[in-house]
Amino acid sequence: MLAQGAYVPLCAGAAAVSPLAAAVAVAAGREAAAAGGGAAMALSLGEGGGSRLRRQLESGGFAAGEYVKQLSQQSDGDRDLQEHRQRIQALSEETAQSLKRNVYQNYRQFIETAREISYLESEMYQLSHILTEQKGIMEAVTQALLLQADRDDPALGARRAAADPFLPLSAKEAAASEEGRQRTLTTLLEKVEGCRDLLPESPGKYLVYNGDLVEYDADHMAQIQRVHAFLMNDCLLVATALPNRRGAYRYDALYPLDGLAVVNVKDNPPMKDMFKLLMFPESRIFQAENAKIKKEWLEVLEETKRNRALSEKRRLEQEALPRPAPTPPESTNPFEEEEEEEEEEPSAEEEVVDLSLEWIQELPEDLDVCIAQRDFEGAVDLLDKLNEYLGDKPVSQPVKELRAKVDERVRQLTDVLVFELSPDRSLRGGPRATRRAVSQLIRLGQSTKACELFLKNRAAAVQTAIRQLRIEGATLLYIHKLCHVFFTSLLETAREFETDFAGNNGCYSAFVVWARSSMRMFVDAFSKQVFDSKESLSTAAECVKVAKEHCKQLSEIGLDLTFIIHALLVKDIKGALQSYKDIIIEATKHRNSEEMWRRMNLMTPEALGKLREEMRSCGVGNFDQYTGDDCWVNLSYTVVAFTKQTMAFLEEALKLYFPELHMVLLESLVEIILVAVQHVDYSLRCEQDPEKKAFIRQNASFLYETVLPVVEKRFEEGVGKPAKQLQDLRNASRLMRVNPESTTSVV
Repeated sequence: MLAQGAYVPLCAGAAAVSPLAAAVAVAAGREAAAAGGGAAMALSLGEGGGSRLRRQLESGGFAAGEYVKQLSQQSDGDRDLQEHRQRIQALSEETAQSLKRNVYQNYRQFIETAREISYLESEMYQLSHILTEQKGIMEAVTQALLLQADRDDPALGARRAAADPFLPLSAKEAAASEEGRQRTLTTLLEKVEGCRDLLPESPGKYLVYNGDLVEYDADHMAQIQRVHAFLMNDCLLVATALPNRRGAYRYDALYPLDGLAVVNVKDNPPMKDMFKLLMFPESRIFQAENAKIKKEWLEVLEETKRNRALSEKRRLEQEALPRPAPTPPESTNPFEEEEEEEEEEPSAEEEVVDLSLEWIQELPEDLDVCIAQRDFEGAVDLLDKLNEYLGDKPVSQPVKELRAKVDERVRQLTDVLVFELSPDRSLRGGPRATRRAVSQLIRLGQSTKACELFLKNRAAAVQTAIRQLRIEGATLLYIHKLCHVFFTSLLETAREFETDFAGNNGCYSAFVVWARSSMRMFVDAFSKQVFDSKESLSTAAECVKVAKEHCKQLSEIGLDLTFIIHALLVKDIKGALQSYKDIIIEATKHRNSEEMWRRMNLMTPEALGKLREEMRSCGVGNFDQYTGDDCWVNLSYTVVAFTKQTMAFLEEALKLYFPELHMVLLESLVEIILVAVQHVDYSLRCEQDPEKKAFIRQNASFLYETVLPVVEKRFEEGVGKPAKQLQDLRNASRLMRVNPESTTSVV
């Protein structure tokens, strides 16, 4: 309605214009204004056009109101206004596309220009830094030359002082300025809680620069706190602002300038005006109030560090200068002359250690850089170079101070190398991943610590590998994987240890102790899966056999741990043998209680053939003489079952055998055989039926003449020596059978 009311007077001279036409005209006018501005910009970028509408919109005196008024008066209806609006809209889209094409064409140039500007800014900053450094060096050299000239010719210094009346005045002003700076430092430090004891007063300490900063987290770039930094000529004090007391601070940290490195942080909005302070092993990021204050901080920090280094260098040079010895008082003792001559000889031969070399002056900072960049080899090379240089030099006070600075860096380097070998680090690299840190610790003379840390790292790696091993449903499959993981890791560790500690024979005993403890860890996992889960004796025997075979692989490098695995497994194997022995005895007693002394009828030739094969595998070669017609066997079911079970127990036990288990296995066999033999002897005494008695004698003959000799022979083959207990048992049983004196027997 507003658009209609606004354009009714404009349409008074026209024939008839509908409200819809007026609204369309208004919309077309707005689009025309927008298209006109865009078209003008397109024209300025090189986009041309020859149409009358484009020229009209691009004209400098274009007025949207007049254009809409004229358009409404000349329009014949809604269709003309719609078509005009479409033409203006098409012109607007064409202009927008032209602008996009021009932007895309110049996009690469924009990026290259920004990169060049960034490079130029970096080069200008470096150039300014170099010029400032050169200026400081020139001033220091000039001052040193003047001081040397005054020292060489005092008269010249006096003449210069007389010729320059302002020189003493400037010296007084410098002294007054230094006193004022010390007063300012004292006043400011009174506002910092907890720094009086940590910052002792010294005559040469004064305040250089101070200001408020904002500290940010180095990892997440989140604001931490507001601090106030005090830069002195030899250190930097950082204090945190107290929230409830304006202008008061609390002590936070104190950093000597010798171990402080300043790094400019490139602006990356919204993070800007920042710089980083490196104090090994930590770093802190601070933000200045603006770019100017940041630049001042960077410049004054570098200049103060440089002045500190120059003053330290001059001090070392002055201390290195030979001093005339004081004249001793004359003495009447004739023997003192000989003593003085003897004492003068070493002092005459004593040489002055030159510590003014550039690489020695920069050694502490170079060590800090190497440690920060994880260049451990470079750091140790610098230490070796210094030790070689100072090896035959006398120990003077400057040398002690240099050694103190270097020893601090050595402790830092050692801490970093220790952290590299800590079990908290990633263990996926294998033993070779530790070689770098181990070799540098050995070069630093700390082979014992390197050995200890290396073995702890490998113990954690082996334990992690065993813990991550998935427990399978089949015990034998899990044991195969466990042995492969453990013994492969042990073999790799042994080879890497031999490579790293080839010249340190004293460390091999530590490796043997470590191997024993690792084997105990392996046996714990092994026993938990094999023996604690109550697996069958055959499965346990196969698992122990697999472990022994893997253990023999270590003999390739001269490491035999078989005796250790035997000692650690003897308890579990002994328990398994006794448990299985009890099972066999209980089963034999149960069958004996139900014994009817009848022949076996296997019903089918296949079953008889299978039994023949089983007895042949047990070592009974003459079993055919105990078989009859039509699948009958002239033996009791109890005796046949006992034979198969006893021989199976013996075979599995021999797989587990080692000398510590000799008596356990022998006693178990004797107990098992006694149960069957005593039952046969008791039945032979008690039975009255002649036919059954003859059948019992036939079974007894099978036991005494066939089974027991097979057991003795197989035991001797597996153990390597005969068993006298088994021979005595067979002889005693034969005597009992031939001369029965009583009808009682233990069943």
